[in-house]
Amino acid sequence: MQPHIDSSGDIHPKLRWLMFARVVITAFLLASTLYLQFRHSDPVLDYLVTLLYLIITAIFFLSLLYAAVFHRIQRHALFAYVQIGLDTIIVSIIIFITGAYFSIFSFLYLVVIIYASMLLFMQGGIIIALWSSVQFGALVLLQFSPFVIEHFSPVPGALAFRPSGFEIAYKIAITTSACLAVAVLSGLLTEQNRKTQKKLHLMESHVKQVEKMAYMGEMAAGLAHEIKNPLASLVGSIQLLKDEMHYDPDHRRLMEIVLRETDRLGTLVNDFLFFARPPAGRTEILNLKEAIEEIIRLFEKDAHHARRFDLDTSLTPGVLVAMDPTHLRQVIWNLLLNAAEAVADGGRIAIQTLAGRGNSITIHIQDNGCGIPADALQSIFNPFFTTKPEGTGLGLSIVHRILDGYGSRLEIQTDESSGTRVSFELQRVMSTGKGNASGSSRGGGGL
Repeated sequence: MQPHIDSSGDIHPKLRWLMFARVVITAFLLASTLYLQFRHSDPVLDYLVTLLYLIITAIFFLSLLYAAVFHRIQRHALFAYVQIGLDTIIVSIIIFITGAYFSIFSFLYLVVIIYASMLLFMQGGIIIALWSSVQFGALVLLQFSPFVIEHFSPVPGALAFRPSGFEIAYKIAITTSACLAVAVLSGLLTEQNRKTQKKLHLMESHVKQVEKMAYMGEMAAGLAHEIKNPLASLVGSIQLLKDEMHYDPDHRRLMEIVLRETDRLGTLVNDFLFFARPPAGRTEILNLKEAIEEIIRLFEKDAHHARRFDLDTSLTPGVLVAMDPTHLRQVIWNLLLNAAEAVADGGRIAIQTLAGRGNSITIHIQDNGCGIPADALQSIFNPFFTTKPEGTGLGLSIVHRILDGYGSRLEIQTDESSGTRVSFELQRVMSTGKGNASGSSRGGGGL
């Protein structure tokens, strides 16, 4: 099973550094062996030095082989397992020739396990830890077998003391536990580091995207603002011509079309300006129930939706929130508008407020309309995305921008057979006792 590689999916650079570090460490080992050989002339040391030279030669040969095939290897994770597995075998040889059970170099297993976890994460570290433990156990058991005692002793005099069976088992168990503990801890640290790096990459990408969108939004907002002036002049000119020209049904019909489309274009420009550069707003303490009821009364008087559906409310009294009245009206109006356009004649829309998590209040707006198609659900907050023949695609985008400014978000549950429920939370505030709670939404109108 392949290990889970970091977010880039490539351990190529880490493998290159491992190969380089192996050569550096081997060169240091060679220098130390040469120093030991020239400083001491003990037969036992000469025997060990010869074995060390053989190991150093093998490591250099393997390093050259790794470098030769490095750029041809496609399965980098498997290549890493091969390299690190051979490293543990080399460590086992070093431990064996320096006394096995009595060797002071058993800590080298932990070094190998640590960089195995860095390359192959926790799964790889645990596999290498188990492989190292098996090797060490085999070495110790082999060391005290009759064959080794009678025919071969890696270090003369090393077997003068023979530990008991319990001591041998304890030594193997302690080494195995240490290897697994280091593998788990290193794996946890590496996994945490990988997740942190992934979050940093995502945040960096998000910041770049926000900066790009902010720059484009500023340009687009400036362009939209410039469109408003000639658009207003156009509407005014058409109105004058309409009033001064002799009555002609065809001309009047054409002028009505121009006025209707310019009004639609003006609404689109205003919506886009609100989305690209939303106003900061003036936060007030609002009585949520009274504010929503006033918005509903204005919405029910809208000529396009009057008496097309039943609208039920279940609003908790006495709930105060801190929000700009205009922002609240924009949010509720847009959500009601979407619900009204989704239901058929005689449909039903329900608005409900419930206590939310902590000190919050949750507002639900539910309809029994056609629901949102599954393929469109991921794109509904994108500007200018709409499934309606006459929609601008900015309504939910504006709602999302407004709620984001209050630390809230819109949650949508939809089913094409039973309708849609949209929900968002607002933080409740305590009454100031000064009578400044307002239910006014300052007029109607929508986006």
